[in-house]
Amino acid sequence: MYGVITPEQAKDVIIKETKDCYKENPKNLEEQAINLVGKKMYEKLIKHYTEKQWGRKCTELPPEIIKRLPLRFTYDNNYFNDKYQGIPVDGYTALIGKMFTAEGRSKCDFYYCEDFLKNKSKWESMADKIYYSGCIDEYYDYCYGPLEYRSVRFETTEYDKENYQGNAVVNYTSDEEPFTRIIEHKWFNNKGSDKTIVSREYSSEWKKGEVPYYPVNNDKNNALYQKYKDIKNDKVEFVGRLGEYKYYDMDDTIEKALKLELKKEH
Repeated sequence: MYGVITPEQAKDVIIKETKDCYKENPKNLEEQAINLVGKKMYEKLIKHYTEKQWGRKCTELPPEIIKRLPLRFTYDNNYFNDKYQGIPVDGYTALIGKMFTAEGRSKCDFYYCEDFLKNKSKWESMADKIYYSGCIDEYYDYCYGPLEYRSVRFETTEYDKENYQGNAVVNYTSDEEPFTRIIEHKWFNNKGSDKTIVSREYSSEWKKGEVPYYPVNNDKNNALYQKYKDIKNDKVEFVGRLGEYKYYDMDDTIEKALKLELKKEH
């Protein structure tokens, strides 16, 4: 975008781009993003993608959403600065599947195709402690009203070609395409094949009966979540994106689960 090559040149550009538009204590995502990279890069890479993803103007979203992504002056194209980054060799489906093997089932009981909320008293009577990873507002039958979530629709296509985009994930940052990104699954683990499967992701507002993916952490929803969280319930611990109404990456999710297990043991 700027014709720069070295980190020093890139830093000079960012300083120049943000100098006249920097705001102390940014009140929304737009102000925070412009503080980080300036208006030109914000308009090109962040604004339209974010508004497609969340279905709201960037001025209506909290600055915390963009704060979790690092601004780096390196050629490292990893998502975060973590030392180790990756996915399970055969994906999360295989990882979870191992919990349902004979060895996994010997350590606890599994119940399939059961709706916990339709028979909540039965399941609660069977356990001393419950870790609930569903929506906290649904658990309490929306007694204070529903929280807002974003959902995702996947449009999957098989192509009779070896390579579609040459990368596992490509984000579409303009408002010219209705989808937010395209996933080409084979590149997650570099499996060779003469065909390829591609999924386009379409973000949408969640409605009852659909799968909720992302909590919408604006002031209104956070205040409503706090009312649900304040309901006294010693038996149930709400966990995960939906239970805690908080964005979690997978490494954070696993770390939280391990900490809960250690807490239980002690």
